[in-house]
Amino acid sequence: MSVWNKDRFGQVMEAAKIRLATGAAWSRQWAGVQAVRVRNGVSHVPRKVLWGIGAGLAVLLAIIIFLAQPNWNWFRPTLSSIVSDRLNRPVEITGNLRVRLFSFTPNARIGGLKIGQPDWAKPTLKTNMAEVQQLNITTELMPLFIGRVVLPRVEITQPVVTLFQDKTGRANWNFGTGAKSAKPFKLPPIKTFIINDGQLSYNSLSRRLNFTGTVSAQETPGAGRKYAFNLNGDGRLNQRVFELEATGGPLLNVRTDKPYPFDMSVRAGPTRLTAKGRVLKPFNLGQLDGDVSVSGRSLAELYEITGLTLPNTPAYKITARVGRDERIYHINRINGRVGGSDVAGDLKVDLNNEGRPYLTGDISSKMLDFKDMGTLFGATAANAPQAPELDASPDPTRAVRRLLPDVPLDVARVRGMDAKVNYKALSVKARPNLPLRQVSLGIMLDKGRLTLNPVEFDFPHGRLTGMADIDARTDVQTNHIDMRLKGLRIQDFTPIISGAEPVEGRLDARIRATGTGHTVHDAAASANGDFALVMPQGTIRQSFAELMGVNATKGLFMLISKDPKETPVRCAIAGFKITDGVMRAQNIVFDTEVVRVSGSGRINLKDESLDLVFEGKPKKFRLVRVDVPIVIGGNLTQPKIGLDAKTAIAQGGIAAAFNSVLPFINLDYAGDANCAALEAQTQSKVGR
Repeated sequence: MSVWNKDRFGQVMEAAKIRLATGAAWSRQWAGVQAVRVRNGVSHVPRKVLWGIGAGLAVLLAIIIFLAQPNWNWFRPTLSSIVSDRLNRPVEITGNLRVRLFSFTPNARIGGLKIGQPDWAKPTLKTNMAEVQQLNITTELMPLFIGRVVLPRVEITQPVVTLFQDKTGRANWNFGTGAKSAKPFKLPPIKTFIINDGQLSYNSLSRRLNFTGTVSAQETPGAGRKYAFNLNGDGRLNQRVFELEATGGPLLNVRTDKPYPFDMSVRAGPTRLTAKGRVLKPFNLGQLDGDVSVSGRSLAELYEITGLTLPNTPAYKITARVGRDERIYHINRINGRVGGSDVAGDLKVDLNNEGRPYLTGDISSKMLDFKDMGTLFGATAANAPQAPELDASPDPTRAVRRLLPDVPLDVARVRGMDAKVNYKALSVKARPNLPLRQVSLGIMLDKGRLTLNPVEFDFPHGRLTGMADIDARTDVQTNHIDMRLKGLRIQDFTPIISGAEPVEGRLDARIRATGTGHTVHDAAASANGDFALVMPQGTIRQSFAELMGVNATKGLFMLISKDPKETPVRCAIAGFKITDGVMRAQNIVFDTEVVRVSGSGRINLKDESLDLVFEGKPKKFRLVRVDVPIVIGGNLTQPKIGLDAKTAIAQGGIAAAFNSVLPFINLDYAGDANCAALEAQTQSKVGR
């Protein structure tokens, strides 16, 4: 280094030392001035205020030190009281309470936690609703400042949970004031959830279900466990075997934006249910969806599992996509078979009315097997009618096998839900002599009142329409039916005989009746109302007409020779008055050009016996004629037909019959003129 540089460097260093010394002196001077200012300011603060500030700081420091202690047993009574008020039932902590408060992940360990039963359940249950040997909870601190609870880890050791539901539907897991609630079970987001050796029991008096099982949720599958999450057990459902198993993966690193998948299978007697589902927002059971498959003996048996009042049906197998959005269930893409009929459609179950189900939607069938419809009203194979038989003495007999179903309506179920569902069958498979084409039903259930309106049965020609109403809102169930048949072709329902149709014509009918009782048979056995049937015009094989007049020679000869000759039907009517379950014939008239038939008698809907008598008189001279009435006896299940030579019947007037029947039917067709002419003609003959 040159001499000049050395001298220059020395000068710079000396100047730096002078600056540092000057700065330090200035700093000491400034600090001194500030200290003097503080002392002067404090000297002006009252001594009591200074003591108060000091005491407050000391208390705050003491609280911080106190809360930092892990032993919080002193807080157990207070915490129990707070939780009891929130859950509306007694809560007790009998073990140690350990809390680590000052952390970014505060945690608590609660030993011996006991949650009691609500007051209304205590007389029935002697055990607590829940007992937990150890509960460890860890939470995140920062989300708490915005009112959000996030639990990084929850671990429950040996929980014993007892769930109970009484006959009215009150449930002890409803932590409200005791009213019914449909709110789904929901927990805060939990990232890791561990359950060790859990036990669960469930007893529902309203569903007639009791169940005992075990539940565990481990970090990995263990010995003898294929899945990390397992819930399985068994019990009895309506006195039948009940088994349930639900499985899933470990509840680790759970994210609220990633669904948690699970599998479930249920066996309840003959009912089988399997589901591959997802909890859309983990630990929020109000957000679910999945593919469900269910099969069983009757849809009505799903009530104990689902709480839905479904009709009696034949055996079924159905799949659907089921989703839950809080209090609303969507049952979409329904596909399957019920009996011999296919079913498809979409349904929705709304539980917003304090948990009361409201079922709505549309169901359809491409092909309805008509015999499946009888099951809806409780009909079984025992209710099937038998072919009529000839009998030498066809007396009325009490039905041993009833035609009218006597399966009672479950009033409690009907009152427990509401519904508005439409059903339509695009085609119908029925007997050859029952050519149905389409069926439509509107089903409404409102607080115990079941209404079928409209009821529509479409035939190739003609239609059956009307409504049926079942009012089960009171102890005495009232049933009302009003059905009208219009424009039905009789030949569509009669077999071909000897290459020709034996009867041709258009038929109109109506029935209107009201009865009481919980079964179809009981309602009919107490019914009051009217029934009328009219065929204004048509044709009939003359051979049959002759036989109706019991012309033993001419009619039999024409049948044997297969004579296709026809004779016009001037009119045919049948009118019955229904009183206290007995249908009494008021007018039965069948008038052709060759014979006129009159009838009388009754049909007893109480024992289903038949007691009808028909007498025919030819309109032209016949060489041989057996003047005895035709008798129909037996019962609705198996009518018996024969002759009764001891009975004589007075002929009725066609005019009187039409005066009473036509206003009730309220016909509107071109054939009125023919019937009116026949009525006038008959009146003139009677007057002579």
